[in-house]
Amino acid sequence: MNTPVNTDEPLNNFSDCHAGIVKRLTALDELPALLEPAARARQIAEESLEFFREAIFEHHLEEERELFPAVIASAQPGAELERVKAMAKRLTDEHRAIEVLWKQLEKGLKPVAKGQSTKLDVSELHRLVSEYKAHAAFEETEFLPLSEEILGRNSNHMAALGLSLHMRHAKPVNAYI
Repeated sequence: MNTPVNTDEPLNNFSDCHAGIVKRLTALDELPALLEPAARARQIAEESLEFFREAIFEHHLEEERELFPAVIASAQPGAELERVKAMAKRLTDEHRAIEVLWKQLEKGLKPVAKGQSTKLDVSELHRLVSEYKAHAAFEETEFLPLSEEILGRNSNHMAALGLSLHMRHAKPVNAYI
């Protein structure tokens, strides 16, 4: 950047130059404070990408394949069964809606995780978080207590669910007899 030279007062040229240098150095001095939040943003984005795929999608699948059918099968015919079916449908519909939201958000998170972008649909991120929190609250306060009541009536039903979950999570053993 070429600035005009003051030939009448040549020492001011040096002083003006220092003012510009100090201004740039002051801005540069802010950089370390900004690096830590940027690194944290990359870390959160990267961990979230991995966690959503490995944990949340699996959690939804496990509920839909194991928990919901077990509770439906054990519910008493009539109002209780209809209530459980409606709750399971609501939760399954919420799973799909959350997964769609995630897939839209995932596109913006991938570059953030690589430190390549800060463009992220913040409103969609907040929407995902609030919808999932509401989903989890409903499940924790309504569906799971009812499930415990229903499955708890017959210890075999609770044990069958436990065994089924164990088998889904067990690592295959390669052994010769």
